[in-house]
Amino acid sequence: MRKLIVAAFTSLDNVIQAPGGPEEDTRGEFRLGGWIVPYADKAIGQAIQALFSQPFELLLGRRTYDIFASYWPHVQAHSNSRTIADLFNNAPKHVATHRCDTLNWQNSHALPGNLADAVRTLKHQDGADLLTQGSGDLVRQLLAAGLVDELRLMIYPIVLGRGKRLFGDNAQPSAFTLAHSTCTPGGVLITHYVRSGEVRTGTFESVG
Repeated sequence: MRKLIVAAFTSLDNVIQAPGGPEEDTRGEFRLGGWIVPYADKAIGQAIQALFSQPFELLLGRRTYDIFASYWPHVQAHSNSRTIADLFNNAPKHVATHRCDTLNWQNSHALPGNLADAVRTLKHQDGADLLTQGSGDLVRQLLAAGLVDELRLMIYPIVLGRGKRLFGDNAQPSAFTLAHSTCTPGGVLITHYVRSGEVRTGTFESVG
């Protein structure tokens, strides 16, 4: 069975809204879009390249899909982002949407019926791992259904105070093991967590 990997840029207070630019997502009067930009460096670039170095299929919410579809097919050949553009353009894209007739980006497919059931079916099919980018509403539903196998989080040393968050109150309790972590010169934590079962509890009276 293939894995479902959630990759996200997040602030210290769990905000993932509009990391890449001021106009990316202003819902809720969010005015701090582009908060990852000042921290861009070689280490961040290498981590992103490593994330996309293995075969993957994209799993996207509709809003993120529309943002990506308006950008990646038009990246110029001389751009430094060309390699990622090629990967995104050629990868199969599975989209949570009720408007399947408007998926014009190549290799795009609408998820049928119930989201959790459709993703479970995808996970049991042969193929590359499923990778999410952005898609906060989608990811929160995947976490609530217990379908996420790995978290690849870049945690930025800022508190944004408001905005769309990665984890909601309905996330299924799950334990994760830290498989790898590193820190960039700018203080960004690059982490790789692998799901490792149920949450364990106890009391300090039983220790020792």
